Amino acid sequence: MVHIWVVLLLLPVFARAQVAEIEDVVVNSARHVTARESIPTSTGASTTTLDRETMTRMPQGDAASLNQILLQAPGVVQEAQGDLHVRGDHRNLQYRINGVMLPEAISGFGQMFDARALRSVSLLTGALPAQYGYRTAGIVDLQLRSGATEPGGSLGIHGGSFGQVQPAASHGGAIGAFEYFLTGNYLQSQRGFENPTRERDAIHNDTQQIRGIAHLGYQLDDFTRLSFIGATNQSRYQVPAVPGRAPQFTAFGQDAFDSAALRARQWQRSSFGVLAVQHSRDTWELQLAGFLRQTSLNYLPDLLGEMIFNGSAAETRKRNLSAGLQADAVWRVAADHTIRAGLFASRDVTQNISNSTVLPLSATGETLDAPTTIPERGRIHGQLYGLYIQDEWRLTDRLTLNYGARFDAMRQQVDASQVSPRANLVWRATDSTTFAIGYARYFTPPPSELLTNPTLARYTGTTLAPEVPLASAPRPERAHYFNIGLRQRVGAAWNLGVDAFYRDVQDMQDLGQFGSAYIFSPYNYRVGRVFGVELTTSYREGPWLAYGNLTLSRSEGRGLVSNQYFWSAAELAQVESKFVRTDHDQLVTGSAGVSWQGWEGGTLSGTLVYGSGMRRGFANSQSVTPYATVNLGLAQQFTLAEGGAWTARVDLLNLTDRVYQLRDGTGIGVGAPQYGLRRGIFAGLSRAL
Repeated sequence: MVHIWVVLLLLPVFARAQVAEIEDVVVNSARHVTARESIPTSTGASTTTLDRETMTRMPQGDAASLNQILLQAPGVVQEAQGDLHVRGDHRNLQYRINGVMLPEAISGFGQMFDARALRSVSLLTGALPAQYGYRTAGIVDLQLRSGATEPGGSLGIHGGSFGQVQPAASHGGAIGAFEYFLTGNYLQSQRGFENPTRERDAIHNDTQQIRGIAHLGYQLDDFTRLSFIGATNQSRYQVPAVPGRAPQFTAFGQDAFDSAALRARQWQRSSFGVLAVQHSRDTWELQLAGFLRQTSLNYLPDLLGEMIFNGSAAETRKRNLSAGLQADAVWRVAADHTIRAGLFASRDVTQNISNSTVLPLSATGETLDAPTTIPERGRIHGQLYGLYIQDEWRLTDRLTLNYGARFDAMRQQVDASQVSPRANLVWRATDSTTFAIGYARYFTPPPSELLTNPTLARYTGTTLAPEVPLASAPRPERAHYFNIGLRQRVGAAWNLGVDAFYRDVQDMQDLGQFGSAYIFSPYNYRVGRVFGVELTTSYREGPWLAYGNLTLSRSEGRGLVSNQYFWSAAELAQVESKFVRTDHDQLVTGSAGVSWQGWEGGTLSGTLVYGSGMRRGFANSQSVTPYATVNLGLAQQFTLAEGGAWTARVDLLNLTDRVYQLRDGTGIGVGAPQYGLRRGIFAGLSRAL
């Protein structure tokens, strides 16, 4: 019956022979989705999956961005600019699109996707199986919607407070052996970056963003499918100004400037394409994929204003082009053995261009009003290579051992390699109780797209001269990771979970914002340690869906071994003598949500995010004030007399108008104060296509 309705909706004028052909496409597409999803494995990892129903029942529904969705997963800490921290790590997330790994963009992927294009989002953390390498704080597994299995789409608009307007459209279908799903949206808002003041509205903070995703597939035969995924995000930002700042320097003959009139701008662009062929037959599943990703960031300063307030102003341009190949295979050798193996290779080119206008210093250290511009041009090449093999061995009906290893090598500013063993043991003690214990050796290269190679000597005797003139190249992080987890099902609807984790790290990586441009730079602590415990619960029955997460964690590092020029001499000495908390460390993180479909076509929902506060102060010795925000959503589906299925929704974000800081502008690698979203009311209306 489902297939007949698909045909009636998409191809009502086709003949009966064509109907049968499309039914075959739907069946084959669904079968290949199942086969593709069996290539990766989460055996032993801590996995949270948000399916399409869960995402659309949240406040904002289809308009919710990926980072807002992931904040409802355990251990995820909210950061500015759509960034996320998972289990005490800064970013270090691996994004996979239909099983293909994508290099992260300069500005991240958190705001590139929204729920409209997604069939499900899974977050894998803990001791990961051998097929996952490089970015290991968490695996963000995105499964896109399919035009064959989910035909149709929607056209609508969502907007409200802070001048937000967001029209969007999506549509999918199948034509013969070809299927497609397309989605796109345009966002205009007066709140691009986080507000640097506690006021409701920021000064000079408009943004315009265009996003689009295409998922295409072609059934070559009953066993082979060719697919293409393409996406783009083109964003323009104004950089918010802070009123009331006191001028500090004289430049171009001027020593007065209204800081509220600063007019810096930033452009962020990211696009990628993935071409994959999948073959499924008998006991084999194979997928071969090639990808190409281009990302860039341009920062244009307010030259006069930044010179007067900061003593320097830097035009910054960064480009990165990444191309690679990924192959994965599954062989079901026997009923109790499943072998997985694969390889990965990529090549990156990062181009850095900066034009820094500075003031010279006199012999006594006083600034001279003689601005000069120091241009820098640099190009960094990087390669990654990896191989893995693992065996999922079902020792008994209730005991599974997933063991394997991977070998990774990097060629960047630093050349390095490592063999990384992995092992997870999963014991299903009863039909409702599962216990897992795992170990993973991790190898994490520095993010190529964020690397620079500054010539510090060129800034000697200027206002940009670093206090510590040392810029050792970032190193790969090496870690031992241990995870223990327990899952308990109570009845058919209620699930409970607890995880404990510990990470012992050498050359611990972290990121910080060290200039006016909203861009992160990597550095390494000599050693680090991260540990914590995670509690989860979920309930789903009838019209009710509810979940809750609570994470206690600590992340700290000691000694600094790369990009030392970002730090002051006092901070460097402090970190050398003792462990300090990383800037993104948050002791307590919580999230919760509930939705109720209590009447025909209606959904009432609410979510909560809690944070005890990330770090602030000298050497991250303090934390910002704790906060909790509550969001509410109401959605109603209805059909008009002339036809057409419609959905209307109203969302209230930050119900209590809580004024809270994510950052206060102090601490290691913190560029500016950043306040969370104030109370906003948003509404949307969409029509099914």
